[in-house]
Amino acid sequence: MFVTVGVMPAPDASPRSRRDRPAKPALTADGIVAAAVKLMNQGHDQVTLRLLARELDTGPASLYVYFRNADELHAAMLDEMLGEVDLTPVTAPGDWRERLMKILASYIHILYTRPNLARSALVSRPRGRNYFDLIEALMSVLYEGGMDTERAAWGVDLLLQLATATAVEHGTRNQDPNAAQEWQAFLTALRTIRPDRHPHITAATAELVSGTPEARSRWQFLVLLNGILTAPAPSPRTP
Repeated sequence: MFVTVGVMPAPDASPRSRRDRPAKPALTADGIVAAAVKLMNQGHDQVTLRLLARELDTGPASLYVYFRNADELHAAMLDEMLGEVDLTPVTAPGDWRERLMKILASYIHILYTRPNLARSALVSRPRGRNYFDLIEALMSVLYEGGMDTERAAWGVDLLLQLATATAVEHGTRNQDPNAAQEWQAFLTALRTIRPDRHPHITAATAELVSGTPEARSRWQFLVLLNGILTAPAPSPRTP
């Protein structure tokens, strides 16, 4: 009885060079930011340089060539996201205050859905094209409302501070699973305070918690705008 034995092909004795692997794309600042935004949109709350380096198959030291620290990276990420802000109200018809608040509402929405990035906006100032496009749009509408250069320049900073803080506050609460319980605990405490010790709070209990977030935000912006219009112009002009 004969058994046919198959002849196995001889293994390739020549070693494979690492150069046979597909070359990694060259790192660029724009590519790094795009990868960071992708990670954030995939659900990563904290996009660190170490996490980003793993995503890009490189070492953290390579990223420091482009960004000195995480704050600088987050500022660049924020500028990238600001490209989504709706600036069309600048040239739309209608009251200038209403159009300004539409731009700010779009800005708040962008940050509201990314509260961790919004928190970095409180301390890291973007310096990219999209950020300056936003500033230009807001100042254009403020000029239309009759503000001079000084009021518009200081006013736009104040408006963005309020918008950013609003996005951080409500966006953070939206992600907190205990937010509803904490709110109910606050309401209970508010309704059980002693009238003899806090008579003004007792009289205004309903008003203190009235209104939707949208209505409160609108009122706050109107207060700021009216105040900026009537406040004395900033002086002296110092750098």
